[in-house]
Amino acid sequence: MKQVLQNIRSGKTSVEDVPIPTPRAGTALIRTCASLVSAGTERSVVEFAEKSLLGKVRSRPDLARQVLDKARREGLLGTVEAAFNRLDEPLALGYSSAGVIEALGADMPGFQVGQRVACAGGNYAVHAEYALVPRNLLVPLPDGIDFESASFTTLAAIALHGFRLSQPQVGENVVVIGLGLLGLLTVQIALAAGCRVLGVDINPGRVELAKQVGAKAVLRPQAEEAILAFSGGRGADAILICAGDPTSDAVTLAGLLARDHGRVVAVGLVGQDLPRPIYFQKELSFVTSRSYGPGRYDPAYEEGGADYPFGYVRWTEGRNLGACVELIASGKLDVHALITHRFPIEQAVEAYDLITGKRDEPFLGVVLTYPQAGLQAESTRIVCTPTNPVPQATVKLGVLGAGLFANAVLLPAIKKQKDLQLVGIASAGGLHARHSGDKFGFGYAASKDDELINDPNINTLAILTRHDSHTALTIQALKAGKHVFVEKPLAVDPAQLDELEALLNTVGDGLPLLMTGFNRRFAPLAQKLGDFMAGRHEPLVAHYRVNAGLLPLTHWLHDPVQGGGRIIGEGCHFIDFLAFLVGEPPCTVTTHGLPDSGRYREDVLSMTFTFPDGSLGVVDYLANGDKAFGKERVEVFCAGRVAVLDDFRSLEMVQNGRRKRVKSALRQDKGHFNEWQAFIAAIRVGGPPPIPYAQLLGVTRASFAAIESLRSNQKIDI
Repeated sequence: MKQVLQNIRSGKTSVEDVPIPTPRAGTALIRTCASLVSAGTERSVVEFAEKSLLGKVRSRPDLARQVLDKARREGLLGTVEAAFNRLDEPLALGYSSAGVIEALGADMPGFQVGQRVACAGGNYAVHAEYALVPRNLLVPLPDGIDFESASFTTLAAIALHGFRLSQPQVGENVVVIGLGLLGLLTVQIALAAGCRVLGVDINPGRVELAKQVGAKAVLRPQAEEAILAFSGGRGADAILICAGDPTSDAVTLAGLLARDHGRVVAVGLVGQDLPRPIYFQKELSFVTSRSYGPGRYDPAYEEGGADYPFGYVRWTEGRNLGACVELIASGKLDVHALITHRFPIEQAVEAYDLITGKRDEPFLGVVLTYPQAGLQAESTRIVCTPTNPVPQATVKLGVLGAGLFANAVLLPAIKKQKDLQLVGIASAGGLHARHSGDKFGFGYAASKDDELINDPNINTLAILTRHDSHTALTIQALKAGKHVFVEKPLAVDPAQLDELEALLNTVGDGLPLLMTGFNRRFAPLAQKLGDFMAGRHEPLVAHYRVNAGLLPLTHWLHDPVQGGGRIIGEGCHFIDFLAFLVGEPPCTVTTHGLPDSGRYREDVLSMTFTFPDGSLGVVDYLANGDKAFGKERVEVFCAGRVAVLDDFRSLEMVQNGRRKRVKSALRQDKGHFNEWQAFIAAIRVGGPPPIPYAQLLGVTRASFAAIESLRSNQKIDI
C-alpha cells in the first residue's frame, strides 16, 4: 500500500510502499477513501523537518539540552548515533480520514466489516491506503455523508472542543480570530449553537467565506470598531483564537475585543504571552484547547479502548467526533464547500508543496483521494533490498518488532555480526518494518508475525515486540523449530513463565536455543569485573544502584498487562547482573519501597537478594532522581577485593592496595554486540545457551517475587 511519510532528518516528504497493517485487539483495519491534510499541524511538522540541523536545534533547545545531558552521561559517539537514529525514524503524516472497515481485531463490539466510518488520531488516521484505528477513534457514518466530507470530522472535533471550552450560551456574542479551515468550521459550529458570530482575518477572501456561511466578518484593522457595533459596546462574551501565529498578537487582540469577565480560548497554535493590563483590568479567563476532547493523549482511552462514564464526561473525544458527524449529516456544518484542492495519494507531495507555500496558490481544504481496490493478501509483505547477503550463514534471522530500541540499539549491533543473514522483519503497522528493512538490509518487510515464524528460510527469530507478547511468540517460535532471542522480560506474570518452563522441561535438549536479552552481563567492562571476581572462595556483596528516572504514569511500561511494570519490565536486567556475578539466581528477596504518592508506581524501592552460596545483592531502583546524574553504578566487595563499575563507562578494581582503572571515554557499551556474538556462536556449535536456563527462569521469577515482597511486606522465597 502507499503511505505519506516525513523524514525529520532529511526533511523529505515522500509516498512509500509499505506492508498493509495487521489488525490487533481493539483496532480495525480501515481502507481509506479520503483524508484531510492539515494546514496547521502537518505544515508545522514539515517545516520543522525541512530546517537544517542547526535550525532544528534553535527551534527545539529543550531537545538539544537532553542530547547534551545524554552525551555527558553515556559518551559522545553513542549519543550522536542515537540522536540521528531518532531523527531518521519515518513519521506518518495525517490524523483525519474516512473509509471502510476491511478487517477487525478482537474486542471490537458494535463494528462490522464493510461499515463506513470516520477516523481520528495521529499515528492512526494517517494518509495511507490502509490504517489501523482504535475503536474509540472510530465513528460510524450515516449513508448521507460522502467520504470527502467525513474526512473533516477530526478537524471539526478540534473546533467543537474549543467552542465547548468557551462555555457558550444561546444568543451570546462570539468572535473567531483566524478564518482558515479551523476558524471557518468554528464559525459554523457557533452559528449552529445559536450564537451571534463575528469573524476576523487578514485575508479578504476568507472574510467573504465567513460572510457566506452566515457570520459577520471584518478585516483585522476593523475589528475593534466592529465589535462595538456588533455587541452594543459591551465586547464579546467569548473569543476563539483559530489563527496560526507564533506571536501573541492574536491573544492581545482577543483581550481588546472581550467584555469584562469574557472568555478567551486558544484553539490554534499561537504565542501565549498575555498582556497583563488588558487581561487584568477585564478579569478575563484564558484557556488553551487540547485537541478534540477528554481522552486525547490518554493511552487507556485511545489505545486501550476504556471509555469515560457518560454521566460524568458528557463530551469525550469520541463523542465529539460523533457530534460532528451529526452536524455534517444535518447540513449545519457544510465542509464540502471548503475543499479547494484534491490530490490522489500518489501525488501527495504536491499537497505539501501547496500548504508550505512552495506553490504560490491560495488554498483552504486539501483532500487526498484513494483508489478503491480490495485487500490484497500478498500486500502484507514488501520486498526490500538486502545488503551483503550471506546465503551460507549459520543464522538466518527474522525480527519481530521494529521500534525505537530495535532501530537505535539492537539492529545496529546485529548488523555488525558475521555469519548472519537478515531475512525478514515484521511490525504490526508495517511502516517501521519497511523502514528498518531498507535501512539494515533485510530481504523483506511484513506486518504479520506468522510470515516469519512459518518462513522455512528463517532458523532464528529475534522477538523485540512489547512485553506482553514475548512469551506467546517465544513458545510459538520454539515449537516451529526456530532459535529464539527474546528481549527482556521473558514473561510478565508467573502463568506465562510456567507455560514456557513446561515446554523447556518437556522437550529438553531437542529444543532450539533460547536466549533473553540480558545484555549487561556481556558488556566488556562487566566481563572484566567478572574475571576480577573469579576464583573467589567466599560469598560476595554487590550493590547495584539504578537512577531510573521518572516515567509518566500513562507509559505502557507501567501497564501490568502490557508492560509488566518497571521492575518486571526493566528491573530484571539488574537482578540478572547479580546472578551473573554470583553464578546462580537468587533464592530469597526482601523489598522495601517509598509510597507512590500519586507520582510513582512501585519504582522507588530497594530489593535485597540472598543467594545459595551466602552472597548478598542489593538493587536500588530509583525513579525519584535526576536524569542528569549517571544511571547505573555497581559496587562489589569480596575477599579483600573491591570493584566499582560506573555506568558501563569506567571500571575501578582495588586489591592489595593497588588500583586499576579501565575507561571508555567516547562510548558506553552495555554489551548488545557481545550478547549477539555469544548467541550466534552457541547456535553454530549447538549450545549450551549463553545464559543457563536456570538463570533465565530464576531471574524472571525473582522479579515477580520482588514485587510480591513489596506488596506483602514479607521476605519471599523464590
